[in-house]
Amino acid sequence: MRLPVPAAVRVDGWGWRYSGRSGWAARGVDLRIEPGERVLLLGASGAGKSTLLAGLAGVLGGDDDGEAEGVLTVAGRPPAAARGEAGLLLQDPDAQVILARVGDDVAFACENLGVPRDEIWQRVRSALAQVGLDVPLDRPTAHLSGGQKQRLALAGLLAMRPGLLLLDEPTANLDPDGVLEVREAVRAALDATGATLVVVEHRVAVWRDLVSRVVVLDTDGGVLADGAPEAVLSDAAGELRRAGVWLPGTPIPDPPTIEEGAPLLTARSLTVGRGPAVTRGRRRGRPVQATPIGAPVDLALREGSALALTGRNGAGKSTLALTLGGLLPAAAGELVAEPALSAGASPDPSAWRSRELLTRVGSVFQNPEHQFIASTVREELAAGPRALGLPDAEIQERVEDLLARLALEGLAEANPFSLSGGQKRRLSVGTALATRPRLLVLDEPTFGQDARTWEALVGLIAALRRDGHAVVAATHDAEFVAAVGAASLRLDAAEVTA
Repeated sequence: MRLPVPAAVRVDGWGWRYSGRSGWAARGVDLRIEPGERVLLLGASGAGKSTLLAGLAGVLGGDDDGEAEGVLTVAGRPPAAARGEAGLLLQDPDAQVILARVGDDVAFACENLGVPRDEIWQRVRSALAQVGLDVPLDRPTAHLSGGQKQRLALAGLLAMRPGLLLLDEPTANLDPDGVLEVREAVRAALDATGATLVVVEHRVAVWRDLVSRVVVLDTDGGVLADGAPEAVLSDAAGELRRAGVWLPGTPIPDPPTIEEGAPLLTARSLTVGRGPAVTRGRRRGRPVQATPIGAPVDLALREGSALALTGRNGAGKSTLALTLGGLLPAAAGELVAEPALSAGASPDPSAWRSRELLTRVGSVFQNPEHQFIASTVREELAAGPRALGLPDAEIQERVEDLLARLALEGLAEANPFSLSGGQKRRLSVGTALATRPRLLVLDEPTFGQDARTWEALVGLIAALRRDGHAVVAATHDAEFVAAVGAASLRLDAAEVTA
C-alpha cells in the first residue's frame, strides 16, 4: 500500500488578485515549509489564508479567474502539475460533495488517481473510521448534516494519502466531540504517513499541541509572524491581537441585560423534518409528510430574546432553524406566529410569501453562498430593501451602514463569491439585516471570523436585542452563546436552559 512522500512547499513573492477586484487577496508572501512540517496558518479575516491554500492545491484557475505573481511550488513542481500531491479541505464541505452515496464520494479521488479497486475500499473504510463518520457506505450524501459533510470531505482527503494536507477551518461546523475526533484523525494520519500539514484556523487552542510552527499572514501583504507556537503566540508586542488573531485568553464581552417584550413565535410539541418529500404545499392532493428529525420541542420567542440551538451534528439544528424561519413546514405539532410578528399575515410562517418574510424573519443559511443573488456586495445588501420598494435614498443609507458595521466597505464592488469565508458569512448576515426583520435566524453565524469581526457581530446582535429584535442561532460556539446572553436549547436533550 502506497504511503505518501511528504511534500516541500516554496512560496516566493507570491500573490493573487481575483478577476474584477482592484485589491489583492494575498500578496508578497514568502514561505518555506519543509517536508513533514506541521504549520498552523493564522491571520485576520480576509488576510488571504484560504487563497494561499487554494494556490497550493492548484485550484485557483487560469487568467480568466484572476492574476498571479511570484512562484508557488509543491514537491518542486507547480501545484497544478503536482497531481495527487496536495489534498485540500475547503471551508464549505458542500462544495466537495460530488457523488450521491457516502462510499462512492470518499472513493472518488482515489479512483481518479488510479488506486487499485481492492485498495480503494480498504482506504474508504479506514478513512471513514478515522473521522468518526459511522454511517453505511450507501447513505445518501444529501441526508448528511453540514458537520457530517465536513467529516466526509476530510475522509475523502485522507483516503487520497497526499504528501501535503491543506485544511481550511476543518472543525468550524463540528460539535465539540467532532472537533476532537477530526483533530485526532488528522494526528493519526500525520503520524502514520509523515505528510506535511498546513491548517487554517481562527481558534488556536484546537491545533496548538499538534503543530510545530505558526505562520501569521498580514492583511497588508506578506507574513506578519513566523516561528515556534510558543514564541509567536506570546505576542509580546500585541501585534497579533491588534490584527484580530484569536489568542489564548482573548477576552469575551459581557452579555447584555435585556428586558424581553411581546411574544413573537411559539412552538408547541414541534417536530421538524426534511427530505425529498418536504415541500411548501401538497403533492397530488395529499398532505406532504416529512421525515421527522429529533424529539418534539416547545419554545417561546419574545421581543429582545436570544436562543441558541446547540447539540451534536445531525441533531436537527439547521432543520429547526429553517422551520422557525418559515422556510420549511412543521412535520408535526404547532408553530404559531404571534400578532406582534405576523402583523395580519397567516399565523403559519411556512405559508408566508417571500415578501411577507422580508420584514418578519431574516434567515442566514449555514452556507452563505446559498443566498447570494447579486454580482456585487453592494447590490447584495440592496436586494432585500429594493424588493420592499423602499426609496433609493433609504436603501443607500442602509447599505452604507451595513458595509461599515460589517467591515466590508473596501469590498462593496466585489463579487460576493470572491470573498473569503468570513467575509461571505458577514455579508450573509448583512443581507438578512437589511430588511430589519423582527426575528433573525442564524446558522453558524461566527464561522470564519477573527477576534475583531467576531466581537463586532456579537455587538451587532446585542444591539438588535436592545431594539426589540429576537435572535435564534444554531451554533457550536459556546463563547458566542455566552457573549450574547442567549438561552440554550440542546436538541439531543430538548431542554431549554438560561
